[in-house]
Amino acid sequence: MFVPIREGHPVNDGRASPNPQAPTGLANPAQTTKPPAMHAIEVDHLTKRYRAALAVDGISFVVPRGETVGLLGGNGAGKTTTIAMLLGLLVPTSGRIHVLGHDMAHDRFAALARLNFSSPYVALPQRLTVAENLRVYAHLYNVPQVERRIRDLADELDLHGLLSRPAGQLSAGQKTRVALAKSLINKPELLLLDEPTASLDPDTGDLVRSWLERYRAESGCTILLASHNMDEVARLCGTVLMMKQGRIVDRGTPGELLQRYNRTDLEDVFLDIARSRQAEHVTAE
Repeated sequence: MFVPIREGHPVNDGRASPNPQAPTGLANPAQTTKPPAMHAIEVDHLTKRYRAALAVDGISFVVPRGETVGLLGGNGAGKTTTIAMLLGLLVPTSGRIHVLGHDMAHDRFAALARLNFSSPYVALPQRLTVAENLRVYAHLYNVPQVERRIRDLADELDLHGLLSRPAGQLSAGQKTRVALAKSLINKPELLLLDEPTASLDPDTGDLVRSWLERYRAESGCTILLASHNMDEVARLCGTVLMMKQGRIVDRGTPGELLQRYNRTDLEDVFLDIARSRQAEHVTAE
């Protein structure tokens, strides 16, 4: 069964994996490793059309290795559809995607073994306990020393009190933390995050952001972050891509965007773009 996608609908044409959490048939990373590519993600004129509806309209961007890049836009901007294509869940109408040096049209399982994904909007199996869920995904990704890895994540994300509880009995904030632990089970080289701190209280959200900063610094992991939390984006992201109506309408560092729109915080920049105010016409208030 396909996991529901909020922007557009997944199409199963025999190439798309049925589950973004852990695609089946993952190759052993050691058997599929290629020389490191300069960019973790390379997207070239990517388009996704549903009959008359154009969900993603010819976007191109790169995510350099080891960086955190924000993907921002209002509801329906095309963010989730873009992430679904990066995961191989949706087949592009046209364009090319390379992830960790692999062409996703022909060699996607080699890339999927080396990345992971987290979203509070994608549910884990409800009847399995948290520990059972983590074990399932650890085995799918061929993670060594599974119990030790689960203990380490439980220590770092404060999950010890949740490990024996069924996933269906967790609060929204607890599910968000567990989803993040699932996404880190295989120590991914590339992490795709869709609102990773949604439903978290400010203290826990700050702890998660600090942990992500430390994990990226220590591991060299690349992160693509979709979020509506502008303070989070300003804190974590070196580059921000602004999407609207399926297109990337602006990009730059948080500081560059603030200067371009003559604003003091990213939320005002977000509102300017959402309300179609062009950078050159924005004046200080």
